[in-house]
Amino acid sequence: MSPRLGKLGQVSVLAGTLDHGGSSLGGSSHGTAEGRDAFLADAERFRRELLAHCYRMTGSLHDAEDLVQETFLRAWKAYDRFEGKSTVRTWLHRIATNTCLTALEGRGRRPLPTGLGAPSSDPSDDITERTEVPWLEPIPDGGEDPADPSVIVGSRESVRLAFVAALQHLPPRQRAVLVLRDVLQWKAAEVADAVGSTTAAVNSLLQRAHAQLAEVGPSLDDTIAPPDEPAARDLLDCYIAAFEAYDIDTLVALFTADAIWEMPPFPQWYRGPENIGRLSREKCPAEKPGDMKFIRTAANGQPAAAMYMLDKASGQHLPFQLHVLDIKPGGISHVVAFLDVSLFPRFGLPENL
Repeated sequence: MSPRLGKLGQVSVLAGTLDHGGSSLGGSSHGTAEGRDAFLADAERFRRELLAHCYRMTGSLHDAEDLVQETFLRAWKAYDRFEGKSTVRTWLHRIATNTCLTALEGRGRRPLPTGLGAPSSDPSDDITERTEVPWLEPIPDGGEDPADPSVIVGSRESVRLAFVAALQHLPPRQRAVLVLRDVLQWKAAEVADAVGSTTAAVNSLLQRAHAQLAEVGPSLDDTIAPPDEPAARDLLDCYIAAFEAYDIDTLVALFTADAIWEMPPFPQWYRGPENIGRLSREKCPAEKPGDMKFIRTAANGQPAAAMYMLDKASGQHLPFQLHVLDIKPGGISHVVAFLDVSLFPRFGLPENL
Protein backbone atom coordinates (compact mmCIF):
# COMPACT_ATOMS: atom_id res chain seq x y z
CA MET A 1 0.00 0.00 0.00
CA SER A 2 1.24 3.49 -0.79
CA PRO A 3 2.43 5.79 2.01
CA ARG A 4 0.20 8.65 3.07
CA LEU A 5 0.83 11.52 0.70
CA GLY A 6 -1.09 14.23 2.50
CA LYS A 7 -2.16 17.22 0.46
CA LEU A 8 -3.04 17.19 -3.21
CA GLY A 9 0.21 18.93 -4.08
CA GLN A 10 2.13 15.95 -2.77
CA VAL A 11 0.11 13.65 -5.02
CA SER A 12 0.94 15.89 -7.96
CA VAL A 13 4.64 15.90 -7.08
CA LEU A 14 4.68 12.12 -6.82
CA ALA A 15 2.78 11.85 -10.08
CA GLY A 16 5.26 14.11 -11.78
CA THR A 17 8.12 12.03 -10.44
CA LEU A 18 6.57 8.89 -11.89
CA ASP A 19 6.09 10.63 -15.22
CA HIS A 20 9.75 11.67 -15.36
CA GLY A 21 10.59 8.07 -14.55
CA GLY A 22 9.51 7.11 -18.05
CA SER A 23 5.85 6.04 -17.82
CA SER A 24 3.97 6.82 -21.01
CA LEU A 25 0.42 8.13 -20.71
CA GLY A 26 -0.30 8.97 -24.31
CA GLY A 27 -0.13 12.09 -26.39
CA SER A 28 -3.60 13.56 -25.88
CA SER A 29 -4.35 16.43 -23.54
CA HIS A 30 -5.41 13.74 -21.06
CA GLY A 31 -1.84 12.50 -21.07
CA THR A 32 -0.11 15.78 -20.35
CA ALA A 33 1.10 16.51 -16.84
CA GLU A 34 -0.95 19.72 -16.84
CA GLY A 35 -4.10 17.85 -17.86
CA ARG A 36 -3.65 15.19 -15.23
CA ASP A 37 -2.88 17.70 -12.49
CA ALA A 38 -5.95 19.72 -13.48
CA PHE A 39 -7.98 16.52 -13.25
CA LEU A 40 -6.64 15.84 -9.76
CA ALA A 41 -7.46 19.37 -8.66
CA ASP A 42 -11.04 18.85 -9.82
CA ALA A 43 -11.23 15.35 -8.33
CA GLU A 44 -10.17 16.66 -4.93
CA ARG A 45 -13.78 17.66 -4.22
CA PHE A 46 -14.63 13.94 -4.03
CA ARG A 47 -11.99 13.16 -1.41
CA ARG A 48 -14.35 13.09 1.58
CA GLU A 49 -16.87 10.77 -0.04
CA LEU A 50 -14.09 8.49 -1.30
CA LEU A 51 -12.75 8.37 2.25
CA ALA A 52 -16.20 7.34 3.49
CA HIS A 53 -16.41 4.70 0.75
CA CYS A 54 -13.02 3.19 1.58
CA TYR A 55 -13.91 3.35 5.28
CA ARG A 56 -17.12 1.35 4.72
CA MET A 57 -15.10 -1.23 2.84
CA THR A 58 -12.26 -1.55 5.38
CA GLY A 59 -13.62 -0.39 8.75
CA SER A 60 -10.35 1.49 9.30
CA LEU A 61 -9.75 5.23 9.13
CA HIS A 62 -6.01 4.66 8.77
CA ASP A 63 -6.43 2.21 5.88
CA ALA A 64 -9.10 4.38 4.23
CA GLU A 65 -6.75 7.38 4.16
CA ASP A 66 -4.07 5.28 2.47
CA LEU A 67 -6.53 3.81 -0.02
CA VAL A 68 -7.86 7.21 -1.05
CA GLN A 69 -4.30 8.31 -1.77
CA GLU A 70 -3.76 5.14 -3.77
CA THR A 71 -7.00 5.80 -5.65
CA PHE A 72 -5.88 9.29 -6.67
CA LEU A 73 -2.49 7.95 -7.73
CA ARG A 74 -4.07 5.21 -9.86
CA ALA A 75 -6.49 7.72 -11.37
CA TRP A 76 -3.63 10.11 -12.16
CA LYS A 77 -1.70 7.38 -13.94
CA ALA A 78 -4.75 6.14 -15.87
CA TYR A 79 -6.32 9.49 -16.72
CA ASP A 80 -5.34 9.28 -20.40
CA ARG A 81 -7.61 6.21 -20.62
CA PHE A 82 -10.62 7.94 -19.08
CA GLU A 83 -13.07 8.20 -21.97
CA GLY A 84 -15.87 10.09 -20.24
CA LYS A 85 -18.37 7.21 -20.52
CA SER A 86 -19.19 7.75 -16.86
CA THR A 87 -18.88 10.70 -14.51
CA VAL A 88 -15.56 11.38 -12.81
CA ARG A 89 -17.22 10.54 -9.48
CA THR A 90 -18.31 7.12 -10.76
CA TRP A 91 -14.89 6.43 -12.27
CA LEU A 92 -13.12 7.33 -9.01
CA HIS A 93 -15.44 5.13 -6.97
CA ARG A 94 -14.79 2.27 -9.35
CA ILE A 95 -11.04 2.67 -8.88
CA ALA A 96 -11.46 3.01 -5.12
CA THR A 97 -13.59 -0.15 -4.94
CA ASN A 98 -11.03 -2.27 -6.75
CA THR A 99 -8.20 -0.71 -4.73
CA CYS A 100 -10.02 -1.76 -1.56
CA LEU A 101 -10.72 -5.27 -2.85
CA THR A 102 -7.03 -5.74 -3.61
CA ALA A 103 -6.03 -4.44 -0.18
CA LEU A 104 -8.54 -6.72 1.58
CA GLU A 105 -7.23 -9.93 0.02
CA GLY A 106 -6.22 -12.29 2.80
CA ARG A 107 -7.30 -9.93 5.57
CA GLY A 108 -9.75 -10.71 8.32
CA ARG A 109 -12.65 -8.50 9.30
CA ARG A 110 -12.43 -5.62 11.78
CA PRO A 111 -14.86 -6.34 14.63
CA LEU A 112 -16.11 -4.57 17.68
CA PRO A 113 -16.06 -6.60 20.92
CA THR A 114 -19.78 -7.34 20.55
CA GLY A 115 -19.06 -8.88 17.17
CA LEU A 116 -16.72 -11.58 18.49
CA GLY A 117 -19.60 -13.84 19.52
CA ALA A 118 -18.86 -13.95 23.25
CA PRO A 119 -21.58 -13.19 25.83
CA SER A 120 -21.58 -9.98 27.86
CA SER A 121 -19.06 -9.86 30.69
CA ASP A 122 -19.25 -9.42 34.45
CA PRO A 123 -17.75 -6.02 35.36
CA SER A 124 -16.01 -7.55 38.40
CA ASP A 125 -13.99 -9.92 36.22
CA ASP A 126 -10.51 -9.04 35.02
CA ILE A 127 -10.20 -7.27 31.69
CA THR A 128 -7.41 -7.99 29.25
CA GLU A 129 -6.37 -6.23 26.07
CA ARG A 130 -6.15 -7.96 22.69
CA THR A 131 -3.92 -5.67 20.71
CA GLU A 132 -3.37 -8.29 18.00
CA VAL A 133 -6.98 -7.91 16.80
CA PRO A 134 -7.43 -5.33 14.00
CA TRP A 135 -10.37 -3.56 15.61
CA LEU A 136 -12.98 -1.43 13.86
CA GLU A 137 -12.11 2.27 14.01
CA PRO A 138 -14.29 5.42 14.07
CA ILE A 139 -14.20 8.12 11.42
CA PRO A 140 -14.54 11.90 12.01
CA ASP A 141 -17.95 13.22 11.12
CA GLY A 142 -17.76 15.19 7.89
CA GLY A 143 -20.91 17.18 8.59
CA GLU A 144 -22.41 16.47 5.17
CA ASP A 145 -26.07 17.14 4.54
CA PRO A 146 -27.58 13.70 3.81
CA ALA A 147 -30.55 15.40 2.13
CA ASP A 148 -28.23 16.51 -0.67
CA PRO A 149 -28.09 13.74 -3.31
CA SER A 150 -24.60 14.85 -4.32
CA VAL A 151 -23.21 13.69 -0.99
CA ILE A 152 -25.25 10.51 -0.54
CA VAL A 153 -22.04 8.49 -0.31
CA GLY A 154 -21.05 10.56 2.73
CA SER A 155 -24.44 10.45 4.45
CA ARG A 156 -24.38 9.85 8.17
CA GLU A 157 -26.54 6.73 8.19
CA SER A 158 -24.17 4.82 5.92
CA VAL A 159 -21.13 5.37 8.16
CA ARG A 160 -22.85 4.64 11.48
CA LEU A 161 -20.73 2.34 13.60
CA ALA A 162 -23.41 -0.37 13.75
CA PHE A 163 -23.76 -0.43 9.96
CA VAL A 164 -20.01 -0.48 9.28
CA ALA A 165 -19.60 -3.20 11.93
CA ALA A 166 -22.32 -5.24 10.22
CA LEU A 167 -20.59 -4.80 6.85
CA GLN A 168 -17.49 -6.40 8.34
CA HIS A 169 -19.35 -9.72 8.53
CA LEU A 170 -19.54 -9.82 4.73
CA PRO A 171 -16.80 -11.13 2.43
CA PRO A 172 -15.14 -8.22 0.60
CA ARG A 173 -16.90 -8.76 -2.76
CA GLN A 174 -20.32 -8.99 -1.09
CA ARG A 175 -19.44 -5.88 0.88
CA ALA A 176 -18.50 -4.03 -2.30
CA VAL A 177 -21.67 -5.06 -4.11
CA LEU A 178 -23.90 -4.04 -1.21
CA VAL A 179 -22.23 -0.66 -0.80
CA LEU A 180 -22.32 0.09 -4.53
CA ARG A 181 -25.96 -0.99 -4.89
CA ASP A 182 -27.53 0.15 -1.61
CA VAL A 183 -25.41 3.17 -0.66
CA LEU A 184 -24.20 4.57 -3.96
CA GLN A 185 -27.38 3.27 -5.65
CA TRP A 186 -25.63 2.00 -8.75
CA LYS A 187 -27.47 -0.24 -11.20
CA ALA A 188 -26.61 -3.94 -11.12
CA ALA A 189 -25.01 -3.71 -14.57
CA GLU A 190 -22.78 -0.84 -13.41
CA VAL A 191 -21.68 -2.83 -10.38
CA ALA A 192 -20.98 -5.89 -12.50
CA ASP A 193 -18.80 -3.82 -14.81
CA ALA A 194 -16.97 -2.25 -11.87
CA VAL A 195 -16.09 -5.52 -10.13
CA GLY A 196 -15.58 -7.63 -13.26
CA SER A 197 -18.62 -9.84 -12.87
CA THR A 198 -22.05 -10.47 -14.39
CA THR A 199 -25.36 -8.88 -13.51
CA ALA A 200 -26.73 -12.24 -12.37
CA ALA A 201 -23.72 -12.79 -10.11
CA VAL A 202 -24.07 -9.30 -8.64
CA ASN A 203 -27.75 -9.87 -7.87
CA SER A 204 -26.86 -13.17 -6.19
CA LEU A 205 -24.10 -11.55 -4.13
CA LEU A 206 -26.48 -8.77 -3.05
CA GLN A 207 -29.12 -11.28 -2.00
CA ARG A 208 -26.61 -13.20 0.11
CA ALA A 209 -25.31 -9.95 1.60
CA HIS A 210 -28.80 -8.89 2.66
CA ALA A 211 -29.41 -12.29 4.24
CA GLN A 212 -26.13 -12.12 6.16
CA LEU A 213 -26.83 -8.59 7.42
CA ALA A 214 -30.28 -9.66 8.60
CA GLU A 215 -28.58 -12.25 10.83
CA VAL A 216 -26.00 -9.96 12.43
CA GLY A 217 -28.20 -6.96 13.16
CA PRO A 218 -29.77 -3.80 11.77
CA SER A 219 -28.29 -2.14 8.72
CA LEU A 220 -29.28 1.52 8.65
CA ASP A 221 -30.84 2.78 11.91
CA ASP A 222 -32.64 6.11 11.52
CA THR A 223 -33.56 6.29 15.23
CA ILE A 224 -30.02 7.27 16.27
CA ALA A 225 -29.84 11.01 16.86
CA PRO A 226 -27.32 13.03 14.82
CA PRO A 227 -24.79 15.09 16.78
CA ASP A 228 -26.45 18.41 15.95
CA GLU A 229 -29.90 17.47 17.25
CA PRO A 230 -30.64 19.63 20.34
CA ALA A 231 -31.79 16.70 22.50
CA ALA A 232 -28.64 14.76 21.61
CA ARG A 233 -26.44 17.74 22.41
CA ASP A 234 -28.13 18.15 25.79
CA LEU A 235 -27.73 14.46 26.64
CA LEU A 236 -24.08 14.52 25.58
CA ASP A 237 -23.55 17.52 27.86
CA CYS A 238 -25.10 15.58 30.76
CA TYR A 239 -22.91 12.57 29.95
CA ILE A 240 -19.76 14.68 29.95
CA ALA A 241 -20.75 16.50 33.15
CA ALA A 242 -21.42 13.23 34.98
CA PHE A 243 -18.03 11.81 34.02
CA GLU A 244 -16.13 14.98 34.87
CA ALA A 245 -17.86 15.13 38.26
CA TYR A 246 -17.22 11.39 38.71
CA ASP A 247 -20.93 11.06 39.45
CA ILE A 248 -21.59 7.47 38.45
CA ASP A 249 -25.19 7.44 39.74
CA THR A 250 -26.11 10.31 37.43
CA LEU A 251 -24.20 8.66 34.58
CA VAL A 252 -26.07 5.36 35.00
CA ALA A 253 -29.42 7.15 34.82
CA LEU A 254 -28.63 8.36 31.29
CA PHE A 255 -28.55 4.83 29.81
CA THR A 256 -31.41 2.81 28.39
CA ALA A 257 -32.32 -0.45 30.13
CA ASP A 258 -30.52 -2.58 27.52
CA ALA A 259 -27.57 -0.24 26.92
CA ILE A 260 -24.25 -1.70 25.78
CA TRP A 261 -20.73 -0.55 26.65
CA GLU A 262 -17.61 -1.77 24.83
CA MET A 263 -14.05 -0.50 24.61
CA PRO A 264 -11.67 -2.01 22.07
CA PRO A 265 -8.94 -3.29 22.34
CA PHE A 266 -10.59 -4.99 25.33
CA PRO A 267 -12.73 -7.88 24.01
CA GLN A 268 -15.14 -7.75 26.96
CA TRP A 269 -18.43 -5.90 26.63
CA TYR A 270 -21.18 -5.05 29.12
CA ARG A 271 -24.94 -4.82 29.05
CA GLY A 272 -27.25 -2.76 31.25
CA PRO A 273 -26.83 0.47 33.25
CA GLU A 274 -25.98 -1.34 36.50
CA ASN A 275 -23.09 -3.26 34.94
CA ILE A 276 -21.85 -0.14 33.16
CA GLY A 277 -21.91 1.71 36.47
CA ARG A 278 -20.01 -1.07 38.26
CA LEU A 279 -17.42 -1.12 35.50
CA SER A 280 -16.93 2.64 35.79
CA ARG A 281 -16.52 2.44 39.56
CA GLU A 282 -14.21 -0.58 39.66
CA LYS A 283 -12.09 -0.33 36.49
CA CYS A 284 -11.88 3.34 35.62
CA PRO A 285 -8.44 4.80 36.56
CA ALA A 286 -10.06 8.07 37.70
CA GLU A 287 -10.25 8.55 41.44
CA LYS A 288 -12.03 11.86 41.96
CA PRO A 289 -13.86 14.71 40.22
CA GLY A 290 -11.61 16.56 37.80
CA ASP A 291 -9.48 13.54 36.89
CA MET A 292 -11.38 13.30 33.59
CA LYS A 293 -12.00 16.08 31.10
CA PHE A 294 -13.81 15.92 27.79
CA ILE A 295 -14.03 17.67 24.43
CA ARG A 296 -17.22 17.16 22.48
CA THR A 297 -16.85 16.03 18.89
CA ALA A 298 -18.69 13.87 16.35
CA ALA A 299 -17.87 10.53 14.72
CA ASN A 300 -19.67 8.30 12.24
CA GLY A 301 -22.56 10.74 12.11
CA GLN A 302 -23.05 10.28 15.86
CA PRO A 303 -22.39 12.34 19.01
CA ALA A 304 -18.92 11.68 20.40
CA ALA A 305 -16.63 12.89 23.18
CA ALA A 306 -12.87 12.75 23.60
CA MET A 307 -11.80 11.82 27.13
CA TYR A 308 -8.56 13.15 28.63
CA MET A 309 -7.28 11.49 31.82
CA LEU A 310 -5.15 13.26 34.42
CA ASP A 311 -1.51 12.20 34.29
CA LYS A 312 -0.22 12.68 37.84
CA ALA A 313 3.40 12.86 36.77
CA SER A 314 2.95 15.79 34.41
CA GLY A 315 -0.18 17.30 35.87
CA GLN A 316 -1.71 17.38 32.39
CA HIS A 317 -4.81 15.67 31.04
CA LEU A 318 -3.68 13.33 28.25
CA PRO A 319 -5.69 11.54 25.52
CA PHE A 320 -7.33 8.41 26.89
CA GLN A 321 -10.51 7.36 25.07
CA LEU A 322 -12.77 8.46 22.23
CA HIS A 323 -16.42 7.75 23.07
CA VAL A 324 -18.94 7.30 20.24
CA LEU A 325 -22.55 7.29 21.44
CA ASP A 326 -25.83 5.93 20.13
CA ILE A 327 -28.44 8.34 21.46
CA LYS A 328 -32.06 7.31 21.00
CA PRO A 329 -35.33 8.77 22.32
CA GLY A 330 -35.03 6.74 25.55
CA GLY A 331 -31.44 7.71 26.33
CA ILE A 332 -27.93 6.45 25.55
CA SER A 333 -28.23 2.94 24.13
CA HIS A 334 -24.63 2.17 23.16
CA VAL A 335 -21.16 3.54 23.82
CA VAL A 336 -18.00 2.42 22.08
CA ALA A 337 -14.99 3.83 23.95
CA PHE A 338 -11.97 3.54 21.65
CA LEU A 339 -8.63 3.48 23.46
CA ASP A 340 -6.58 4.14 20.31
CA VAL A 341 -5.16 7.58 21.09
CA SER A 342 -3.59 7.79 17.60
CA LEU A 343 -7.10 8.74 16.49
CA PHE A 344 -7.01 12.04 18.39
CA PRO A 345 -4.98 14.07 15.86
CA ARG A 346 -7.14 12.74 13.02
CA PHE A 347 -10.14 14.23 14.82
CA GLY A 348 -8.33 17.54 15.17
CA LEU A 349 -8.04 17.08 18.93
CA PRO A 350 -5.23 18.59 21.04
CA GLU A 351 -2.33 16.61 22.46
CA ASN A 352 -3.23 17.54 26.01
CA LEU A 353 -5.44 19.77 28.14
